[in-house]
Amino acid sequence: MGNENEFSAVISAEIDETLSQIRCKCSDTTDLNIMNVEVCGIRCCVLTIEGMVSTSSMSELVFQPLMSLRYCDSPDGVFSFLTKKSLLSTQRKTLNTYKDIFTMLFSGFCIILVDGVSKCVALGIQGFEKRSVSTPDSEQTVRGSQDSFNEVIRNNLSLVRRRMKTPTLKFEMLSCGELSETDVCMMYLTDRADPEMVRTVRSRLEKIRLDTVLSSGYVEPFVDSSYRKSFFSSVMTTQRPDMTCVRLNEGRICVLVDGSPFCLVCPSLFMDSFQTMDDLCTKAYYATFIRWLKYFAFILAVALPGLYLALVMYHPEAFTLKLLLNLYVSEEATPFPLAVEMTLLVVMFEIMREAGIRLPKSVGGAVSIVGGLIVGDAAVKSGLISVPLLIVVGITATSAFVIPQLDQQISVLRLIYIVAGSTAGLFGLAVCTVLFTANICAMDELSVSYLAPISPFFKDRAGNAVFRQGFHRYAQNQDTVERFRER
Repeated sequence: MGNENEFSAVISAEIDETLSQIRCKCSDTTDLNIMNVEVCGIRCCVLTIEGMVSTSSMSELVFQPLMSLRYCDSPDGVFSFLTKKSLLSTQRKTLNTYKDIFTMLFSGFCIILVDGVSKCVALGIQGFEKRSVSTPDSEQTVRGSQDSFNEVIRNNLSLVRRRMKTPTLKFEMLSCGELSETDVCMMYLTDRADPEMVRTVRSRLEKIRLDTVLSSGYVEPFVDSSYRKSFFSSVMTTQRPDMTCVRLNEGRICVLVDGSPFCLVCPSLFMDSFQTMDDLCTKAYYATFIRWLKYFAFILAVALPGLYLALVMYHPEAFTLKLLLNLYVSEEATPFPLAVEMTLLVVMFEIMREAGIRLPKSVGGAVSIVGGLIVGDAAVKSGLISVPLLIVVGITATSAFVIPQLDQQISVLRLIYIVAGSTAGLFGLAVCTVLFTANICAMDELSVSYLAPISPFFKDRAGNAVFRQGFHRYAQNQDTVERFRER
């Protein structure tokens, strides 16, 4: 508590005392630059952090105006010039405490101290290195926009504002992390988002008690109240500004974290994971076909290995005689039981997938070549793995790539279904399905059901879960909403 009181103390009017306190609290860090200068015979000091400010902007916007000042005979006059009689920067703040100084200083601001004034000026002339706006890595589209968020929160806000030119789009900037003081921005449309929902999310963000917040993953457990209770997550992430605008238009609340290129969208629905921007850029019938294909791929990715084990081990009558004999011959040549063989193959696939993700892109593709061609082919020829089993796992793995938003849940659910199918057959699969469906139905984040609009059923919106309506229908729905509001 005493250390916190020291940082919240008001800065001294004596510039030497203020600099002494700053050096002491910073432990004489190497990247702190202190430049002393006299302006009209009055001592001033400019503080910056190396690598955080633009040298050219600082020379043009700070040094040149200060050196050209000629008619100030008091410290208050110089301070008034900096705060009221000049336009040195588009971002200008007056600071009173050491905590404010360090927050602005380590955010890339230039701090100007004036001897004899117990306040200072912070000018925004940031110039730190950052990644440029590039194509999204995880949400590829054919006809959608090809830009994505980067790690600088101000750039991300501009990408959203450029698409939503309405005064109802509101940005609320908060600070999270006792040490990191990370900027966290909550975005919503004031005429679309539920006010009670906005207050709830704001309260959850303000209650975060962490030393550091370095990514959106730090914030997600606090925003999602069902994070530890449910298998699925009611907060989704997106790297695309256009998809963020789509969710804002639906009344959702989006959260951006400085240093993270992913935006949190809450609350999210189960069907959101099966929708992309390409759905809105193609013909309605084709988008509907692709949406059905994704639902089918999800079922294959989760249940196909377990279903295969259940049918082969407990319900062989489901196969034709010729197919059953082929399966028997294939499995008879392998040394391991069918359940062990399936589990090992799925685990090996997860290992190769994780290796492909973590390795550099230049060698990541070699993992799939080694795993798919060399290891897989050698395992089949040596008799360790049967050909039908390899086909099942290959179809399962390919289907999982269709829904990248649910890759974590699919990976674990697949193993659970394998255990259930190998121990209890179709009955075990049915029990697992009922349990997970009950868990999903119990998710009620921000008073919104995760399975909406299917459960609870909304007749006017349920069709959008499996069909993509045309834009003419969207316009008619919007006109209906506007007429309802006018009444």
